[in-house]
Amino acid sequence: MTDLLKEYVPIVIFLAIATGMAAAMLLASYIVARQKPDSEKLSAYECGFEAFDDARSQFDVRFYLVAILFIIFDLEVAFLFPWAVALGDIGVFGFWSMILFLGILTVGFIYEWRKGALEWE
Repeated sequence: MTDLLKEYVPIVIFLAIATGMAAAMLLASYIVARQKPDSEKLSAYECGFEAFDDARSQFDVRFYLVAILFIIFDLEVAFLFPWAVALGDIGVFGFWSMILFLGILTVGFIYEWRKGALEWE
């Protein structure tokens, strides 16, 4: 039993060092850095609306279109890699199933393109 526990000692040491370094960096940044946020730091960043506002407020529908576009490309990449690796084993049915899947994603991409989601103004 002690031989088994000896194998975990390097992992425990690594976790202790990593935790200690993370805590030291956080503490050092808190001590060294100025803690005076200004209006520019607290302003809206990339999302287009105030971060501390009512969550049910209306915002532009283009945010939804960008999210759909991200899902289209994310799904495509997530399914294409395993499919490409197993292409020799899955045969013709697997090939045409993926072609159908890519066709559906292409229809979604064309919808996004026609709606103007790629032209952010």
